[in-house]
Amino acid sequence: MTTALVVAEGHAWFLRRYDRTRALQFLAMIEDMEPLEVVPVGTNEQAAAVTLMRRYADQDLTLADAVGLHLMRSHKIKQCWSTDSHLGLTGVPLVING
Repeated sequence: MTTALVVAEGHAWFLRRYDRTRALQFLAMIEDMEPLEVVPVGTNEQAAAVTLMRRYADQDLTLADAVGLHLMRSHKIKQCWSTDSHLGLTGVPLVING
């Protein structure tokens, strides 16, 4: 599971670091990954994320980070692949490949 915000961040990273072609290749890779579910982010998720950002105000959380933290809690995710240590704030173990 990931969010549309994370996909947007990834796309922007490839666009800035490389070019449009690689950014589009990244999107194609996401589309082809199964069983990856890209979760939309609505007002409820955003509100929950803002609450978490306030709770962890001493951390440099992005909105994408905070939405991820919320979804990991609400979906009872047991493990997270990430190179971002912020995603371990709520106790979900990280598998860091970076």
